[in-house]
Amino acid sequence: MNDPQRQFGRTAETGRAGVEIDAGLRQYMLGVYNYMALAVAGTGLISMLMASNEALMFQIAATPLKWVGFAGILGIGWFAPKVIFSGSKVAAHGMFWLYAALWGAMIAPMLYSFQQAGAAQDIYRAFFITASVFGAVSLYGYTTKRNLSGWGSFLFMAAIGLVIAIIVNAIIFQSGMMSLITSSLVVLIFSAVTAYETQMIKSMYQEGSSTNERAAIFGAFALYGSFVTLFVHILNILGIMRD
Repeated sequence: MNDPQRQFGRTAETGRAGVEIDAGLRQYMLGVYNYMALAVAGTGLISMLMASNEALMFQIAATPLKWVGFAGILGIGWFAPKVIFSGSKVAAHGMFWLYAALWGAMIAPMLYSFQQAGAAQDIYRAFFITASVFGAVSLYGYTTKRNLSGWGSFLFMAAIGLVIAIIVNAIIFQSGMMSLITSSLVVLIFSAVTAYETQMIKSMYQEGSSTNERAAIFGAFALYGSFVTLFVHILNILGIMRD
């Protein structure tokens, strides 16, 4: 015969464990978003400081530095997960903040061109739209009961295809219409990527595990990359529509 008092005790212990997991998960996700927000702020600061230096902008435009920076971003994006999870914590942080700094340098010429065109308001509009889209899809990824893991392969292949299309257009076609199409597709794909990444990052949390700190850095790295990608292409869309 079941003992009601013992049954109640087990239920209470299970409830406390659930509360502890929920509290730990919230703290973990808050750490992810805090890291990401700091990286976005740092990127913005670097971009604005560089964009205010006209001589530096002309130097970057006249040299292949932008392609070096682009290659650096792709390289860090590829190798960072291994460094974050298997290297030292210093290396993990270094890789994350270097990534944010490189993005800041890459965005600066774009911000400069908008400022010179008298369209600085488009920069703030793009940031507001990006924050709204990112917040909505990330919340969906966090709260949905649907398993999004099946999206991974498709999103990865779509992202690779878009990178190739962007490079080909920048080097060969230089078409404004193609740029508009690819940027629109990037916004759609990386909105889905953000939801997928948020669910993945949430699933990486393990109560009391020492790996949670590294997982938080990796999560911030992934979401930051998606946020900045969305911002760049939303800003590009606004610029093309204005022209």
